Amino acid sequence: MTLIAFEILIIAIFAGIIGAVLGLGGGIIITPALTLLFDVDINYAIGASIISVIATSSGSAVAYIKERITNIRISMFLEIATTVGAVTGALIAGFIAPDYLYIIFGLLLLYSAIAMLKKKNTEGIDVEPHPLATKLNLNSSYYDKAIQQHIPYNVTNVYGGFSVMYGAGILSGLLGIGSGSFKVMAMDMFMKLPLKVSSATSNFMMGVTATASASVYFLRGDIDPKIAAPVAIGVLIGAAIGARIMQRLKSKTTRMLFIPILAYVAIQMILQGLGWKW
Repeated sequence: MTLIAFEILIIAIFAGIIGAVLGLGGGIIITPALTLLFDVDINYAIGASIISVIATSSGSAVAYIKERITNIRISMFLEIATTVGAVTGALIAGFIAPDYLYIIFGLLLLYSAIAMLKKKNTEGIDVEPHPLATKLNLNSSYYDKAIQQHIPYNVTNVYGGFSVMYGAGILSGLLGIGSGSFKVMAMDMFMKLPLKVSSATSNFMMGVTATASASVYFLRGDIDPKIAAPVAIGVLIGAAIGARIMQRLKSKTTRMLFIPILAYVAIQMILQGLGWKW
């Protein structure tokens, strides 16, 4: 293994840990790291980022599902919205200027970061369940190892969460970027799921979405094995570690880690929509 490949591996491990803990897939670290630190072409960096999302999902999904933190029913239900949204985004890509969407979604994320900062550390116990959530059996519970308690939770505002997921799918299909931050935000802010459940379910969902996208990048020749291989190995290791760490963190700690990253992504999207690169 060359020195550069080893350095990419180390960064990928870190990205995998962050991605598994916060449900963001690791691409938020992989893409800028490859382009800024290693001068990798942006197309190859994005291709490696897609691989990192699949690796993060693969490395953490097993642990989260085994511990029954992931809500598979919610993930399958919301995947309908993200898939239809991705197809919509691909179809309208030639008709809508992406700069406006960057700004709109960036502002939405920034508002969500501020709202999450003000949000009390509630875990959905007192939330009134939505009738559709009850009908589809989306309400559930999980065991929180940090406080050693079973946390029951109800799901509310199903239509609002579904709509945000549709928007996240449009963004992914139109701009070719990950939407883990939107998935977590939709489940946490709109559907009132516990943040740990939102993160675990987001990780599971992103693997499904990224697998479909990876074939497109592969056919384009944007996945370089010399870059993608150390990224995949590192992120897989990091995701397995991150899944264990997340289960031991208190929800309040996880939220405090997630908020600054959400704000960073929001500001980055707004600046990119205004034509400023950083």
